[in-house]
Amino acid sequence: MPATRAGVAANRRDCIARILALSLAGLLTSTMDAANAAPARRTLLIVGDSLSAEYGLPRGSGWVALLERRLAERQVAATVVNASISGETTSGGRSRLSALLARHRPSHVVIELGGNDALRGLPLRMTEDNLRAMVKAARAEGAAVLLVGMQMPPNYGAAYARDFAAIFSRVAKDEKTALVPFMLAALVDNGDATKWFQPDRIHPVAAAHPLILDTIWPVMDSWLRR
Repeated sequence: MPATRAGVAANRRDCIARILALSLAGLLTSTMDAANAAPARRTLLIVGDSLSAEYGLPRGSGWVALLERRLAERQVAATVVNASISGETTSGGRSRLSALLARHRPSHVVIELGGNDALRGLPLRMTEDNLRAMVKAARAEGAAVLLVGMQMPPNYGAAYARDFAAIFSRVAKDEKTALVPFMLAALVDNGDATKWFQPDRIHPVAAAHPLILDTIWPVMDSWLRR
């Protein structure tokens, strides 16, 4: 009998040891699978105006299309949805955003709006309120937000230009979003600015869009990793 009890106890110990070994192996496999799993695919929603909608350009030559190619070249798993419309204002973007968020469920949202508000002389407070509301709506759906700012030329008046540019930095600071202060900075700083624009002096030519992407990319690269 004592030998039998010892044998039973030994069998139990062996059984428990096997169960523990199998459990540990399963845990290690799950951990390795998780470590080796491909990163989650991002969905990047661009809500902008003509500067992002390839106004006056051959299709596929705007900065958003160039961004899509750069992400693919760098093997960044991302789907880019360009919901930009020429002539769009912050009011228009705000009214469209809810449906866009529901349809595409983006992980990241780029808001490139405001220039048409200024060109139409719309109240700066309204522009700021719209941008702030869009940021809040996107973040409420779990998306990270990047604001792409714009500036007005001096002929709009120094005070107006200063106050308009300040909207983007203020909203970004208050709402804790990523910010590109001026998407056309490289064009203005790169020699004769007129060569970078179409005859209307508002919309960049195709050759300018790689510079626009290079202006946005340093901020976007780290932002997309969030």
